[in-house]
Amino acid sequence: MTALAPAIAATLDHLGAQVLVRGWLSANNIVFHHGGQGQVVDTGYIIHADQTLALVDRALAGRPLAEVVNTHLHSDHCGGNAALAARWPGLRITVPAASRAKLLPWDDSQLSYQETGQRCAPFVPHAFLADGDTVQLGGRPWQVHAAPGHDPDAVLLFEPETATLVSGDALWQQRLAIIFPELDDTPGFDDAARVLDRIAQLRPRLVLPGHGEPFTDVDAALAASRQRLAAFQGAPLKHRAHAARSLVVFHMLEHRRRPRQALVDWIASTPIFLKALQCTGDAARAQQAAHATVDRLLADAVLTPLREDGVDLLQMAGD
Repeated sequence: MTALAPAIAATLDHLGAQVLVRGWLSANNIVFHHGGQGQVVDTGYIIHADQTLALVDRALAGRPLAEVVNTHLHSDHCGGNAALAARWPGLRITVPAASRAKLLPWDDSQLSYQETGQRCAPFVPHAFLADGDTVQLGGRPWQVHAAPGHDPDAVLLFEPETATLVSGDALWQQRLAIIFPELDDTPGFDDAARVLDRIAQLRPRLVLPGHGEPFTDVDAALAASRQRLAAFQGAPLKHRAHAARSLVVFHMLEHRRRPRQALVDWIASTPIFLKALQCTGDAARAQQAAHATVDRLLADAVLTPLREDGVDLLQMAGD
């Protein structure tokens, strides 16, 4: 994490908060301290669970962790929940209320992990956040705002005194998150636009995003997100191609190296890609679309080819 601007550092200190900026695969962790205990918003991806434990433990400086709050239940935001609960027995896990029926009981068919070919260790929630609720973080009341679009169940968290927003994946500074409902032929673009409007109405002065550094140029981030969203609304097939590409990169960041055909087969058999590439039920077309996705990543030098023991392999560029 780069050095924070003095105004951002002062606001975080006032809130009793520390932002642990993570690399891709894991969402940022926002650690709050109050009354000798800690809370953390979002917990990263499962393969980084040990790193999450170490980072949170260091940030707490000997305090016990009392609560986890999730902005939404994508694997990169709640993949450390189970490990943190094992480390701190009695840990309270608070999630968006819209996800309640998917977790009690745990229902893989309703959660996103089988759909995306990603992983998340099961955990048990204890409390739920709905639009209009208030949650205490660092001893301060934070407003809860529904944030459908990227994920239909997601929430935003807003602290009105400092006008600080925990945006999850609803607003980033440089990029726009995948609008997952659109991949399933369910409207999502309009919801995403309405969330951007709600953020604008809140007028945050500081945004703590799910990915990337905290930022204060909120108007510029909103304008860029609206521009990207409008481009995807005008060309939904480009959004689908972008989503497929991003999800393959996520998979390769987890595995680092795979035989080309194994990667193609994984793409062609993973439900989210069949929907994104519009080839559900057509195995030949799925293979063709998977090869085309891999070819584009090779052409853009995101993946690098190599050959070992007669097998064509792919790895992340720079490995």
